[in-house]
Amino acid sequence: MNYYKEVESLIRKNEINKGVRALQDNSETLYTYWHIGKLIVEAQGGAKRAKYGDGLINDWGKKLSEKYGKNYDKSNLSKMRKFYMMFPIVDTLCPQLNWSHYRYILPLKNINERNYYINQVILNNLSVRDLRCEIKNKSFDRLSYADKNNIEIISDTNKLTIEDMIKDPVILKSDKDTNELNEEVIHKYIISLLENKFLELGTGFALVGHEYKIIVGTNTYHIDLLFFNIKLNTYIVVEVKTRVLKSQDIGQLEFYVNYVENNLKEDNHNKTIGVLIVKKNNKYVIEYTTNPDIYITTYMLT
Repeated sequence: MNYYKEVESLIRKNEINKGVRALQDNSETLYTYWHIGKLIVEAQGGAKRAKYGDGLINDWGKKLSEKYGKNYDKSNLSKMRKFYMMFPIVDTLCPQLNWSHYRYILPLKNINERNYYINQVILNNLSVRDLRCEIKNKSFDRLSYADKNNIEIISDTNKLTIEDMIKDPVILKSDKDTNELNEEVIHKYIISLLENKFLELGTGFALVGHEYKIIVGTNTYHIDLLFFNIKLNTYIVVEVKTRVLKSQDIGQLEFYVNYVENNLKEDNHNKTIGVLIVKKNNKYVIEYTTNPDIYITTYMLT
């Protein structure tokens, strides 16, 4: 097989159809680049040898970039080779990501980290710029250690969970100096920031109520934020504390979760989830939290 001719044929076809592809899904470009990477690896004698042989890429990059532009220079051919070696099964490519997305994914050596950011693009419809910000802000590093292992790319058989949506800490951008505000004002301000944050996630959050009022007997209570998540098919109760976590906070949240479970939840809904967001986490309290539907995270103002 003349591998160079095969690669050039793929590129020619890709370039000729570029105008059509602009109105279509970007899958063809991804698959073209994947196949180019595959052919390069094969021409270099397999994955083990391909890691070290750049003479072929230097030669092909020079000739192809002169004919078809810098998209096929040495640097980009190297990325296509890495693309294939990193995702050797073509069916694992996600059409929600374009080539620019993948170029920011390729430098990540940890497979769980790569899968995490791919999931974020899928879940939140992230632009390339948004993805770059997520990586720069080390979103993956803010997951708990338990959440960092065995992350799989989301599919119909690999269902979304609340851990896929919420980080620790939740970073909230603020233009106010909260040191000058009293605790009650800070509490309401944090709630308003979180409300926007959840709704901007793009992962199915719908706001049911802000300071949602419930009545139990003769007593009235207010849930800080009550969401319904369409993707999880469940109510999500969110409580905010502008201080360190205390054991009674968990009891209060469980009380609210039980209320929603018994009074709002329909038979076709999944179990209600509670999320407690505090200023600083207290690992000793978390260790004694036995309710699997209660999640605790922290917030950070920037």
